[in-house]
Amino acid sequence: MDIITHTRTCLAKIKKTSPLIHNITNFVVMNSSANILLALGASPVMAHAKEEVNDMAALAGALVLNIGTLQEDWVDAMIRAGKAANEKKIPVILDPVGAGATSFRTLSVKRIMDECKVSVLRGNASEILSLVDSSVKTKGVDSSIGLTDNMVETFSHLASQNKMVVAVSGEVDCITDGTQVFRVKNGHPLMTRVTGIGCGLSAVVGAFCAVMPEDLACTTAAALGFYGLCGEVAARINDKPGSFYTAFVDCLYTVGPGDIQNCLRVYND
Repeated sequence: MDIITHTRTCLAKIKKTSPLIHNITNFVVMNSSANILLALGASPVMAHAKEEVNDMAALAGALVLNIGTLQEDWVDAMIRAGKAANEKKIPVILDPVGAGATSFRTLSVKRIMDECKVSVLRGNASEILSLVDSSVKTKGVDSSIGLTDNMVETFSHLASQNKMVVAVSGEVDCITDGTQVFRVKNGHPLMTRVTGIGCGLSAVVGAFCAVMPEDLACTTAAALGFYGLCGEVAARINDKPGSFYTAFVDCLYTVGPGDIQNCLRVYND
């Protein structure tokens, strides 16, 4: 199945089945991630109490873990939920927000990856490189380095070593499972000017993976391509950050098969 057909199929399945996406995410983006998932057609739930995450993860189609506002007890809850998701064989998406900025963040991500099986690791280049090179530092939650071609081998090795998909966001996104490499050229700079757009992408990856888990690399590439395409369409409607966000959420709801057919720019190396 080609990437355009795959993306259209994923979107149709989300809208038809409204998969439940369990998010253990940060305080800053709970509302925006929920709205992004709802506009897409999925059903969000935000639950981080250790007393219920096992049960909630077992009900979901995918689990999304986001370490943006990190606390030790939340890491424990993420691991509990991750193990429950692993038992059910549902995808686990990990967003290592700010990894590389502090040792607590970096070590927390490594602990999650050590104790439960992550299906998709989605972050920017510096966040993900910090997990394999302690000299890499992240500026807050923003990427301090751009994606270059010679990094792809490192990401591919990380994906192979952990039997997961690594999705790196940047001016051109890179998605690899160690064998396949996809590059996504959809997107718009305004997407970096609104808090929660990046975290919302991880939630959307969860929704796509919930309905098409058979080829997670292709499905993740489809999610990033669709999301970036919505950003492009929204920027043509409103070109300032506040109004752009409103238009972007609307585009998650309205962008459809025709837009995907004509404007998706996802390439398989």
